[in-house]
Amino acid sequence: MAALGVATGGSSWFSALALGVTLLKCLLIPTYHSTDFEVHRNWLAITHSLPISQWYYEATSEWTLDYPPFFAWFEYALSHVAKYFDQEMLNVRNLNYCSSRTLLFQRFSVIFTDTLFVYAVHECCKCIDGKKAGKELTEKPKFILSVLLLWNFGLLIVDHIHFQYNGFLSGLMLLSIARLFQKRHMEGAFLFAVLLHFKHIYLYVAPAYGVYLLRSYCFTANKPDGSIRWNSFSFLRLISLGLIVFLVSALSLGPFLALNQLPQVFSRLFPFKRGLCHVYWAPNFWALYSVLDKVLSIIGPRGFLRCLILCALSSFMFGWHVHEKAILLAVLPMSLLSVGKAGDASIFLILTTTGHYSLFPLLFTAPELPIKILLMLLFTIYSISSLKTLFRKEKPLFNWMETFYLLGLGPLEVFCEFVFPFTSWQLKYPFIPLLLTSVYCAVGITYAWFKLYVSVLTDPPVGKTKKQ
Repeated sequence: MAALGVATGGSSWFSALALGVTLLKCLLIPTYHSTDFEVHRNWLAITHSLPISQWYYEATSEWTLDYPPFFAWFEYALSHVAKYFDQEMLNVRNLNYCSSRTLLFQRFSVIFTDTLFVYAVHECCKCIDGKKAGKELTEKPKFILSVLLLWNFGLLIVDHIHFQYNGFLSGLMLLSIARLFQKRHMEGAFLFAVLLHFKHIYLYVAPAYGVYLLRSYCFTANKPDGSIRWNSFSFLRLISLGLIVFLVSALSLGPFLALNQLPQVFSRLFPFKRGLCHVYWAPNFWALYSVLDKVLSIIGPRGFLRCLILCALSSFMFGWHVHEKAILLAVLPMSLLSVGKAGDASIFLILTTTGHYSLFPLLFTAPELPIKILLMLLFTIYSISSLKTLFRKEKPLFNWMETFYLLGLGPLEVFCEFVFPFTSWQLKYPFIPLLLTSVYCAVGITYAWFKLYVSVLTDPPVGKTKKQ
């Protein structure tokens, strides 16, 4: 941790932030956990107890293995540590098994693998443009970004209460983005290819990567106006990118190809019988449309980052069977934009506040009620106050309509948690709180998506923006 602090500008605040959030995660160990806890315990058991030929066929539990092979190997590696905690958790037939040692292992596995996320945040902070005069002004955006990412409310409740490994996966994505900012295109492409074989939901943002790498890496020179020089295209670089994707895919899928099991693997990853084909194709159409709409003006990493977020939000908006947790795919990279421009900060605050509040129904047990309210209040208050301070010379971050909407989340929470349970509607219409939450938050997320889309279409290309 100390090394990260030094590398981030010689300050100890990064180490303190990382250590502080790690301690908070440890305090959350006894909290409620969802069925995803059993999902991952079952995957530990499958990969540890069965030969690879049975991983994607095993169906003793309803929570069958349906992530790409790299995640299966990730579970396999974890299982060899898990056996020293409680061997019984690795029994495939021990359904819904949860001993105190199993709980500790599962929770600490998420905390430990979050080390990658911490490192990725550190690398992203190094990419923050330090054009403002004075060390204090240069460090401030980095500090704010570190808090927005390391202490992200959504990640805290989804990973460390609800239970998943989004921090580890988001770390891969953020590290990939950082490498592209640092002009280390091959490394960035490699990390993203690896990420796709950990969790295929990241196909949503693949069009942004494809367009950006094609333009910024395969075309070796640009004209002064930002347009590309068509005679500067490098087929060698295109082949090298293709080779990275091929080699990573071969490493991931090769063993199953040798076993003649690729159809079975893909049937788990893309269960067409449930209609999920729409999730991975229709949203990608919208995501690709969103990218191509601005393709000729994508100049530099920030243009790529905007289109990546737009891909993620478009897939979230128009996909079928979308999990509410998928909003984090847009919220986390949007944090990187929030410290650069006041307009992006405004979009981020609307998106992150409504997106995080939409996760509240995931934690429905009484002991977690004060925890989720307190954590969200702290994160939201800090986000708004810090970004307002950072852009205090700009116009207000919210207009009256946006302010009124965000304040409306307070009365909504009071009604859903404290009023509705004592009404006669509770037994007859138990779905009302979830319905109200979903519809109200959908308005805010749709508004943020529309505002981001407008900014992509109307903002001048990078290199022609006014100096702040």
